[in-house]
Amino acid sequence: MSQMSATLATDAVPWYRSISSKQWYVLMASNLGWMFDGYETYALILTIGVALKQLLPAVQTNSVPLYAGTTIGLTLLGWGLGGIVGGILADYIGRKRVMMLSILSYAVMTGISAIAWSWPSFIFLRFLVGLCIGSEWGTGTSMVAEVFPAKTRAKAAGIMQSGLGIGFFVASLIWFFVGNMGPNAWRIMYLIGVLPALVLLWLRRNVDESIRWEQANALRNHVRRKVESGAAVSDEEKTYALFTMKALFSSKNLRKGALLGLLMSLTTTVGWWAISSWVPAYIGAVAATHGLSTTHWSSLSGMIYNVGAILGYVMLGFMADAWGRKKTTLMYFGLSLILTPVLFLWVHNLSWLLILTAINGVFTLGQYSWMPVWLPEFFPTSIRATGVSFVFNAARFVAFLGPLCSGYLITIFGGYSLAATIIGLIYVLGFVCAIFCVETKGRPLPD
Repeated sequence: MSQMSATLATDAVPWYRSISSKQWYVLMASNLGWMFDGYETYALILTIGVALKQLLPAVQTNSVPLYAGTTIGLTLLGWGLGGIVGGILADYIGRKRVMMLSILSYAVMTGISAIAWSWPSFIFLRFLVGLCIGSEWGTGTSMVAEVFPAKTRAKAAGIMQSGLGIGFFVASLIWFFVGNMGPNAWRIMYLIGVLPALVLLWLRRNVDESIRWEQANALRNHVRRKVESGAAVSDEEKTYALFTMKALFSSKNLRKGALLGLLMSLTTTVGWWAISSWVPAYIGAVAATHGLSTTHWSSLSGMIYNVGAILGYVMLGFMADAWGRKKTTLMYFGLSLILTPVLFLWVHNLSWLLILTAINGVFTLGQYSWMPVWLPEFFPTSIRATGVSFVFNAARFVAFLGPLCSGYLITIFGGYSLAATIIGLIYVLGFVCAIFCVETKGRPLPD
């Protein structure tokens, strides 16, 4: 068979048939880890109002949005710190090991947060949960990028990212049934969050470490020994001797990718945490004006929003392989900018709001997939986990102010509509930054 015939035969095979069982295991583990993070995160979104009404003194219950914003903000701050540290560790001790540590630690901390007895204890425990959650995404993203071939890398990344939406959906579904089980129902949600620890045995047996990381780590150790012995090293080798965070900013191209990615990550993160995380509460408030159950409609809208988000995650990966990373990301930012005022400001009919909630979920939450799709292609293997984790998590050092700001604006304006519309202008920043990023479709993953 000629080389051209072999290529055509390969292209005729459906993409999913070209994936080995070991590659599927890596994708499954990364998706599950992110799904557990999604459950834990959305459990907080869904239960925080009920929890704070129980934990706050009666005289402060009118300021629940402000306290909720503070709690979410501090969770994000912990997430940012834990994520960057976890990314650095994943470049030094391995992707698989850090993923296992992350899953175990946040499962335990989530369960412990169920025993919070006051608002100060609650925000402290939520901060610790954020610290533990942060490191999972960067390790999973790096593993998927390094294990999957170029033609299927974006698709796999989109599927991995869909785990967040699946976790959000599962949390909404469980809260739909648990939410009416009394004032301590929110504690049950956090106790359920302990279950992810059970997946560790499967992960340990079935998921292999990234070969690319093993090769990069071996080279790093080799270069270190050369430096310690006083032997000469090349300019390329010198980057392996640098601390990964320092190496991330050691060249113009790496700095550009990191800084543009950070601004885009800030856009996506603020857009979600300061705007879209309020969708269930907003729909519940609209339902209340019609004399309907707030809990029922907020849970229903949360599930519908996340069905749209799951579609959006996967769709972005497939579109990025077909159209390119840049065009797809620009479309997601642009439509998020448009859909925010449509949902929060211009439509008030509940049926139409539910439809718009699903469409909004495709683009405002689904846009997170640009990060696992595009970011790993910005950085070489030796600093990939550090790079993607820095971009993904450092945004939270600023984005944690978003929930604080939105909580304040909601209190000032007496509702969600104007606050969401004003903060929604952040999508302009992401759109502009994406224009200046390098298109990486079809390029080999940097070594």
